[in-house]
Amino acid sequence: MYTHLEDYIRDLLKSISIQNPSDLNIENIANRMHLIVTYKKKAFRHDNEIVLQPGTKQQEWRLFAHELCHYLRHYGNQLLMHKLFIDLQEYQANYFTYHFCVPTFMLDQLKEVTVDVIMNLFNVEHEFAFRRLEMYHSKTFERKMISARAYS
Repeated sequence: MYTHLEDYIRDLLKSISIQNPSDLNIENIANRMHLIVTYKKKAFRHDNEIVLQPGTKQQEWRLFAHELCHYLRHYGNQLLMHKLFIDLQEYQANYFTYHFCVPTFMLDQLKEVTVDVIMNLFNVEHEFAFRRLEMYHSKTFERKMISARAYS
């Protein structure tokens, strides 16, 4: 059983024929979603343009996912918003980033899920892979507990 966000990401990726970790990259996804990606000193999104701050491939991938969340799920101009609402959007975009960069449905297809596997397959940094693995293990444990309760 997936969360709403995990379902949303799975359905989004499948709708643009992204099914494997090797398909997950900025150019591929931007092209399929008709997005323009440019690079400047500060990352943001405007209309169908996602502006990234130049960095390592892993940093750019993470920033792309973060800004993609704003593009897909948020409305309004943060310059005009209350700080608490901005904080909420940023929290949501950060959480989205973990699930978009390393989708749960793809993790479920792997025989072995380790930090190194996540780093190499999904092109993310060690700390990011470690945190995503913690999230995945927590979810897996929760699924097992729900299943065990259903049979007791």
